[in-house]
Amino acid sequence: MNTSEAKKVLETALLCAQEPLALNDLRRLFNDELNADTLRVLLDELREDWSDGGLELARLSAGWRFQSRKDMQDYLGRLNPERPPRYSRAVMETLAIIAYRQPVTRGDIEDIRGVTVSTQVVKALEERGWVDVIGHRDAPGRPGLYATTRAFLDDLGLRSLDELPPLSDAGGDDFSASLGPTLEQKVIDFAPTPPPSAAQTPS
Repeated sequence: MNTSEAKKVLETALLCAQEPLALNDLRRLFNDELNADTLRVLLDELREDWSDGGLELARLSAGWRFQSRKDMQDYLGRLNPERPPRYSRAVMETLAIIAYRQPVTRGDIEDIRGVTVSTQVVKALEERGWVDVIGHRDAPGRPGLYATTRAFLDDLGLRSLDELPPLSDAGGDDFSASLGPTLEQKVIDFAPTPPPSAAQTPS
């Protein structure tokens, strides 16, 4: 199979896929006859081929996918004029603290926010698939340790946590206030419409 045909196969698979495809998934298209390095070269070429279009080939934490470019979102939004529900401040601050300070317990989050974390807030983030318990702290009661998931990175169009927006004052007294708006804009820019259960939950 020549390069042109291989790129056509990759392009078709990625355009038809419902989720990002990892390199191992893409290798199966060719019965593992193409190695990972060759696939990366072809994917980079394919990304360049689409560089002037309304779609872009993006590399995310879970793999590769085609997605609309940011400057196309205003136009696409006209097909569905209803604006997605906004996340509450409590949800955004909790998500931001987990994202930047993970792994953290609910007690850690409450210490930073200065208020009790509602079970509904954590449940909303878990149902959205953005946070999960990855273990337990060796402390009385063995509280769960929360961290963000791969789905969180994929929904925000990120390959790793290193690509999160920088914090202006992560160590200051007003830590939660500096986190919330920063990450919220990222969510507004990139995230798909959240399910109703994930929006406007109480503190």
